[in-house]
Amino acid sequence: MKVLVTGAAGFIGAAVSKVLAARGDTVIGVDNLNDYYDVNLKLARLKALQEAGFSGRFEFIKLGVEMREGMEALFAAQQFDCVVHLAAQAGVRYSLENPHAYVDANLVGFMNILEGCRHHAVKHLVYASSSSVYGANETMPFSESHNVDHPVSLYAASKKANELMAHTYSHLYQLPTTGLRFFTVYGPWGRPDMALFKFTKAMLEGEPIDVYNYGNHRRDFTYIDDIVEGVIRTLDNPAATDNSWSGIEPNPATSKAPYRVYNIGAQNPVNLLHFIETLEKALGVSADKRLLPMQPGDVPDTYADVSRLVADTGYQPSVSVEQGIQAFVSWYREFYNV
Repeated sequence: MKVLVTGAAGFIGAAVSKVLAARGDTVIGVDNLNDYYDVNLKLARLKALQEAGFSGRFEFIKLGVEMREGMEALFAAQQFDCVVHLAAQAGVRYSLENPHAYVDANLVGFMNILEGCRHHAVKHLVYASSSSVYGANETMPFSESHNVDHPVSLYAASKKANELMAHTYSHLYQLPTTGLRFFTVYGPWGRPDMALFKFTKAMLEGEPIDVYNYGNHRRDFTYIDDIVEGVIRTLDNPAATDNSWSGIEPNPATSKAPYRVYNIGAQNPVNLLHFIETLEKALGVSADKRLLPMQPGDVPDTYADVSRLVADTGYQPSVSVEQGIQAFVSWYREFYNV
């Protein structure tokens, strides 16, 4: 297939691009290379992709999904079979500081993707949603059939909006769309704004770490390889209509349109303090923990029910937190020579 991967210089985007190119697909990766976090890390991910020897199966184009004319030209020139849309302005806390960035990237950008897919006969759009859409919901584990009408951050609201926009295009134009609600992705090449990266850097530099909600968070930490497996499995299984769907008792996870939403998580919530203890063992360093109250926009717990994804695609997360943290630490020490 010829596949467009947006956000290809990002953590998940680079990992997905590598697997697709390695199996023989032609991948066109786009990214605007913004400075939300260290651009050098994004460039290093791209360099690693280009040095992996995929015989021309990966091509990078610097382009922001919010650029309407550029995206229209890209779709017209390339004629993609499928799209994996991972580009977004990420970060719950940053959405409190720069809300307009989320409108541009996550709403305008997603509209450009939908229009490109609509007008160029794309066979399947897989896009990144987020566990943050569950917001104020306290029913555990989180299920795709739960109501997600109470987001607690603009980032979460933008991801819920993506799901609604996707359903509209699935309904109106029979465009198969699959939304993936990622649960706290971590691992080698991870994002510097995420807890594991920030904790590791601070601990190795002898600095204190900020631990919100006094360490009482629980997160369904999901290793990058397990996430990529889920993305590829859903890409290869285009969304289909659910003939049992009823408008009298509507299931938010499916539709009479070719539309699906899935959780992708480890289905194993881990207490944040245990996560830090595991990191301390991997680093051989004790953390100086600065315990702080919960920040606005955060939720205390996340816990994915992935039974639908398992049933439909055979997805099976396999990497434990202990294994995943050790793999990240090994990569971090080598990449930063510490």
